[in-house]
Amino acid sequence: MTFSIAGRCSRTGMLGMAITSSSICVASRCCWARPGVGAVLTQNFTDPAIGQRALDLLSEGLSAAQTVRRVVEENKFPAYRQIAAIDAKGEASFHTGEMALPICASAVGDNCVAVGNLLTRPEVPREMVTAFEKFPDHSLPVRLLSALEKGLEAGGEVSPVRSAGLLVVDRQTWPLVDLRADWHDTPLLELRHLWERYEPQMNQFLLWALSPDKAFPVSSTTPCLASSAH
Repeated sequence: MTFSIAGRCSRTGMLGMAITSSSICVASRCCWARPGVGAVLTQNFTDPAIGQRALDLLSEGLSAAQTVRRVVEENKFPAYRQIAAIDAKGEASFHTGEMALPICASAVGDNCVAVGNLLTRPEVPREMVTAFEKFPDHSLPVRLLSALEKGLEAGGEVSPVRSAGLLVVDRQTWPLVDLRADWHDTPLLELRHLWERYEPQMNQFLLWALSPDKAFPVSSTTPCLASSAH
């Protein structure tokens, strides 16, 4: 009931993922990322605790493969879990338990990993990886979105998707991008629209956080801007 991709930008070091599902609020339960550490997807009878635990292991220096192996060993129900991780070096790994919803499939590419369950076709993750790799000079959010859209075009999951999310981290402790369409008839289209509205303001929001004194001139006579500077 879910297909997703996690990736790393080799130019900037950004990490992130894009995900969609027939379930509501998929991104809030399945997507986990930490700047300079890695990104983790946990889905198929989702256990959100896997996400935080995997990020902690990655932060200790374990590779993506070592991290996935460890969280599988520690989990009480690994047969029901589908997990994917990418580390700060761009190395990726995944686990799909034998009780995962069929059709389930996974694919690893250059600085990315895609996984899915209850798919219409086992080729869906591979086509997502191909789409991600196609334009390495594009920004990470755009590459992740394009890969997710390709997954839907390639057949997606058996049930109509209802939620989608895009999560990207850069150097700050908070996400650079965290967009979600939590219950929508066309969530990937809505996610693309959200990105197109958010992207032109993204760097301005970052400037407000890091250097508000450089955001725009302020004087004792400047009127309150609280209504616009959220």
